[in-house]
Amino acid sequence: MNGHENPVAAARRSLEAVGRRIRLACEEAGRPVDAVSLLAVGKTFPAERVLALAAAGQRDFGENYLQEALEKQDRCATLASDTRLAWHFIGPIQSNKTRAIAERFDWVHSVDRARIARRLSEQRPEAAEPLSICLQVNIDDEDSKSGCAPQELPALAAAVAAMPRLRLRGLMAIPAPRSDATGQRRAFAAVRELYEQLRAGGFALDTLSMGMSADLEAAVAEGATIVRIGTALFGDRPPKPD
Repeated sequence: MNGHENPVAAARRSLEAVGRRIRLACEEAGRPVDAVSLLAVGKTFPAERVLALAAAGQRDFGENYLQEALEKQDRCATLASDTRLAWHFIGPIQSNKTRAIAERFDWVHSVDRARIARRLSEQRPEAAEPLSICLQVNIDDEDSKSGCAPQELPALAAAVAAMPRLRLRGLMAIPAPRSDATGQRRAFAAVRELYEQLRAGGFALDTLSMGMSADLEAAVAEGATIVRIGTALFGDRPPKPD
C-alpha cells in the first residue's frame, strides 16, 4: 500500500489479486471457485488493516497470537460494531490459553492433542455454536512444527468427534517450504490422502486448511478448501514485538 492510497481501496486491490489467483487455480484444477474460502491472516498487523479488508468484503480472519488477537477483536468490535467477523485461531495452543480461545473464536485450526480439545470443549459457552475444529498434522515430521503425527490422527479424530461442544471439520497442515510446485503438491497430496482416509473411516469432514501466499495454487490443486493468506494481502510482516 502506498502512502497516498485509501486503505480500503488498497485492501480491495489486494483481495481482488488474491481472488484472481484462487479462481485461476480452481479453473486449472477443474474445481468450482466457491469450493475454496479465503482466510486472511492478520498476525502482527493492526486492527485497522483488518477493518480495511472487512470494509472491502472479507469476513474470515486468522490469528496466531492470542493476546494480540483478543486486543484486535475488541478494537474491531468497537470500530465496526455492525460488522460480524469470523475469527479463526491458527497458532499453537497452550493449556492456559484454551478458555479465551473457546470463548472468543469461531474456528480453531491447530488442535493436535486430545487434552487441548477436551479443554476447548469444556470451556466453550453453552449458548455458542459448537467450535469448529481442524486437526493439525505435522506432515513433514518437523521438530519445529506443531501438529500430531499422521499415525495418531484416527485416534485424535475419534476423541474430538465425541466431544459435545466441538464440531470436527477437517485437517490443517503447514508443510515445510518448497520452491517447486511438484514438491508442494506432493506434500499437500499427502495431507489430502489422510483426510480421505478419515472420511472413508466415517468422519464427516469437509475442510482442508492448507496453502499460504507462496503455495496456494499447489494447495488448491490438491483439494484445499481454505487457504490461509497473509503476505499477499497485508504485505511483508513487521517483526513480532517482544
